Amino acid sequence: MEIVTALREGDQRLTRWMAAWESDWARRCLPPVEEAAEHTKLWWGAAVVMAAGGGWRGSKAAVAGVTSMAAAELVSNGVVKQLVERRRPPKEWIPHDDVEDRPDSSSFPSGHTAAAVAFTAAVALSWPWIGAACAIPAVLVAVERVHSGAHHPSDVAAGAAIGLAAAALVRAAARLLIRLSGLKVSP
Repeated sequence: MEIVTALREGDQRLTRWMAAWESDWARRCLPPVEEAAEHTKLWWGAAVVMAAGGGWRGSKAAVAGVTSMAAAELVSNGVVKQLVERRRPPKEWIPHDDVEDRPDSSSFPSGHTAAAVAFTAAVALSWPWIGAACAIPAVLVAVERVHSGAHHPSDVAAGAAIGLAAAALVRAAARLLIRLSGLKVSP
């Protein structure tokens, strides 16, 4: 039980610290990142740009990213949030006005982070340089979820784990389907 207590206390300390982060950069950059990530607009936009301008590699990366993102959202929002009831961080932990605009759903896990990490990881497996570029907004989404008071850091960590698992699962499923169909496709 001591481990669980220590984890809760650490989660609380990190939430308070991140939410209290007073930085002009954070105040200017994080709200637009949250808006772009809402309803996965950011990732759909990236997929369209990759598919339109990246040839075969871009299309492959876009399909992998969108498929992984959908799988991560299904697991995080459609399954885990329904099974785990967790309140958002208390308003008194969040010293700024962003705390008023939070969802009513379970805090655990962060669906935004799951989608961001799934998309980014899947893209990185197909097109590493573009995946590295996607990692920047993905990290910003994760930071924003805690800074705004929408999630505890452990919610974000769970979302990231779901995203990584979704990307790995989609890649494995695609390879299995290709192998079963007998197609010859380069890695």
